[in-house]
Amino acid sequence: MTEIITILNQKGGCGKTTTAVNLGAALATLDKTVLIIDMDPQGNATTSLGIQKSEIDNTLYTLLTDKCTFQESVKETVVPNMYIIPSNISLSGAEIELSKEIGYPYILSEKLREYELGFDYIFIDAPPSLGILTLNALVATDSVIIPIQSEFYALEGMADLLETIKLVESRLKSPCPIKGILITLYDARTRLSKDVSKNVKEFFKDSEYIFNEKIPRNVKLAEAPSFGQPCITYDTECPGTKAYIRLAKEIIQLEGEE
Repeated sequence: MTEIITILNQKGGCGKTTTAVNLGAALATLDKTVLIIDMDPQGNATTSLGIQKSEIDNTLYTLLTDKCTFQESVKETVVPNMYIIPSNISLSGAEIELSKEIGYPYILSEKLREYELGFDYIFIDAPPSLGILTLNALVATDSVIIPIQSEFYALEGMADLLETIKLVESRLKSPCPIKGILITLYDARTRLSKDVSKNVKEFFKDSEYIFNEKIPRNVKLAEAPSFGQPCITYDTECPGTKAYIRLAKEIIQLEGEE
């Protein structure tokens, strides 16, 4: 069965897109078939996988607005076994258009249910806001990964994010359990990173799973998108690549335990 996972945080700069792209690529190298859904109008996941946003006709926007089919919206990437439904700035208009539709929170979910997906994992790169697009992502998802950066104010707004998830579960009757909390931009040499890691554990108080793997602050992770590649093909030996491979293995192991 396909597992749909939304990468979610309303704060920018937390490594959300980096995680969607690189975790997806890591799982693809472990012989899993992966689809990335770029649900951010900025289209950063699209660019990170070497697709020119201005040169594509079929995107998530055209899929959500019935202007193309699911198969027409899916594109191959530079990574074998990994595909993407790309996005560009046109998706920003979807918020207004979708809000006029009856049952608008369910549009993405319905699109995904229409097809025999054939993927092991679908990662939804949600926008850094709690609007209609994020609502669609939460209704469609099986679980949520929340990346939290090792920086000051990392937990700011986290209570609002968790409340949004609870509202989706209660009012829309759509379970979206948190699969795990992922600490990103971690630097073991600094006291700040260690303090943030401690604060995250205290905030969630063992009520949510916190991944053992922490994603380091790594120059190669930051450079790779400008070359249209995930870090796993840009530099196979850098700390960022190795961290996402370990995270992918941790997720596979967790599912085996479940």
